[in-house]
Amino acid sequence: MTEKQDQIPTNLRLLVLLEEVVKAGVPVTPSVIKDALNLPKPTLHRLFNTAEAEGFLQRDIDGRSYSPGPRLRTMAVNAISSQRVRMLRLSILRSVAAEIGETCNIAMPDREGMTYLDRIETHWPLRIQLPVGTQVPFHCTASGKMYLSSLRPSYLDRYLENAKLERHAPGTITDRAALKAEIELTRKRGFSCDNQEFMEDMAAIAVPVLDNQKRLMSTLSVHAPVQRHSLETLQRFVNPLKQAAEKLSDQINA
Repeated sequence: MTEKQDQIPTNLRLLVLLEEVVKAGVPVTPSVIKDALNLPKPTLHRLFNTAEAEGFLQRDIDGRSYSPGPRLRTMAVNAISSQRVRMLRLSILRSVAAEIGETCNIAMPDREGMTYLDRIETHWPLRIQLPVGTQVPFHCTASGKMYLSSLRPSYLDRYLENAKLERHAPGTITDRAALKAEIELTRKRGFSCDNQEFMEDMAAIAVPVLDNQKRLMSTLSVHAPVQRHSLETLQRFVNPLKQAAEKLSDQINA
């Protein structure tokens, strides 16, 4: 902004506050935002209370910090799903799905799991049905584990301490130490795997789609029945997925 922070117009203060919360990328306290906006403490708390009451922000588990609420998350999804943006996104998704020959998906993190935003189906009659809007768990999906690998260590530890690691398929990792090791491996290699962990007879890999601050915004994944692709053969497509993810990042951040 070109104006001094203490001169933010009254009708823009709530919008700028939401912008700062989203920019932080982690739950933030009003005191952190105060340093950025230089607003009086009573004004700041009033804005936070209003945003929370209207569903744009919600308190984190500590009771002091705030993160995007359901209305703000829905707004974000609607913004990147506008007709022009979605048309360009689908063209990239369609291209990589055609190159790989299997179903490709874009998913976004939500509070309880990953939600499928877009998908291009394979032409094969044998396919896995996970339609747009489906929400899947973090701990046993390629997209979810990719997201978990992007968390700060303290937030990942908090998740592992409190998450219910429900078994969905024979390969589901339900041991917290083993899951943490898998997530650390994901972080190092830059892609994640699902080896019959969410659904029996399905394998998947995922890569991150990053925002302009190099934070995970969504994931790009491919999944296939193990009758056509084992996890090992799917990993041959990591590079095409990463190239498509870079294009998605460029398009969304343009």
